[in-house]
Amino acid sequence: MPGANIPERAPVYDLLAGVVLQAGAAQALALAPQPGVEISVSGDFLIQYGVRFLGKPERYIVPELVVLDYGDMLAGEEAWSFLWHRSNLHPRAEVVGCRDDGSEDIVFFRNLDLSLPPQVLVLSSTSALLARPTALIAPDTTGLPARLVEYLPRYASVTDWLAGM
Repeated sequence: MPGANIPERAPVYDLLAGVVLQAGAAQALALAPQPGVEISVSGDFLIQYGVRFLGKPERYIVPELVVLDYGDMLAGEEAWSFLWHRSNLHPRAEVVGCRDDGSEDIVFFRNLDLSLPPQVLVLSSTSALLARPTALIAPDTTGLPARLVEYLPRYASVTDWLAGM
């Protein structure tokens, strides 16, 4: 029966309670308020990750489903892992998801730039986009989601972050 094996679309995400710090146009994610910098938003967040487009690193798609060129479909953690670790074997495979402008799209793997780290997105519990941080302020990574630590440059303090801007 056609369509019987289509998994439910599911982007990967991590949960984090923290704050988004604002310094000019730059945003950083931290677990707690930090002295000397404004808090943009605080609370319990969903952290999602967007895969950047080849040649347009400011644009991204949040993968919800991977459709392989031989018909298999993957969602969630399985799709994310496949995309980052085995996509080079299937350049005609496609990613189904939501682009940075909010529109639904289907993109060939070959149009994504997997040499760049994903765009980290901070969403509210209702999935409203709150921030696009470019740094993580955390002296210790214990208890933090592994993806978050991998994809955001980490600074031990706000002072270190501001000095690196």
